[in-house]
Amino acid sequence: MTETGPPSGRSRPGGVRSWLLGVNPAAKLITAVVLSLGLIPAVDPVTGGVVLAVTAAVVPFSGIGRSTLLVLSVPFLLMGVSTGVVNLLYGQEGAWGAFGAAVRLLAIALPGLLAAASSDPTDLADALVQRLRVPERPAMGVLAALRLAPLLADQWRTVTLARRARGLEAGRNPLAALSIFLGKLFALLVRAIRTGTLLATAMDARAFGTGPRSHARVSRWRTADTLLVVAGPLLLGAAYAVSAHLGTLRLLFG
Repeated sequence: MTETGPPSGRSRPGGVRSWLLGVNPAAKLITAVVLSLGLIPAVDPVTGGVVLAVTAAVVPFSGIGRSTLLVLSVPFLLMGVSTGVVNLLYGQEGAWGAFGAAVRLLAIALPGLLAAASSDPTDLADALVQRLRVPERPAMGVLAALRLAPLLADQWRTVTLARRARGLEAGRNPLAALSIFLGKLFALLVRAIRTGTLLATAMDARAFGTGPRSHARVSRWRTADTLLVVAGPLLLGAAYAVSAHLGTLRLLFG
């Protein structure tokens, strides 16, 4: 059923600059999955480049802060650059093939990044259960993981400050820096396991996954959500059409 109210029973973010925040997370996930799967067969840079360009044009309207977007995009940019370099050095397609591999990776990753970063974790969990019919246990696991990510970042800073207070500094010794980093990583892993165990026990005590439950919020589906889902296949079709028209289309199994 299509409704006109705000998603998850909350007030819709105002302004064109943040319209993506008001889209149902289920619609954003469906669109991201369609674009990602649809780009797998295409290995040329034009097909992925069209999708990447259109998706990048949506970024200013996603409501995501510049600093947050920069932090989230750095790992994907590094993966894209490293993929291009590896294909350039060891691939058989030369610079064109390496550029295509890098663009394709970024075009696959960016829609998912926008879908995750522009969705409230609670709204996302509600959409997974009510719209995509995902079982409650994994949906609540996704919600817990997203909610606990900032907590793990705070714990990482706490571990760093605690070791610094004990005089554990690497200085300019790279081996000491690596040893300290691995020690902090192990401490964070132990803390994450303990937190996950407590959370799983709490969820079992509340009988998650044992039967149907009521919902405090309603994940509403609006006309804009339908339009976004329809736009995904249309964008893929346009990207393949442009690539075929220019004669650059290359398929993975072609």
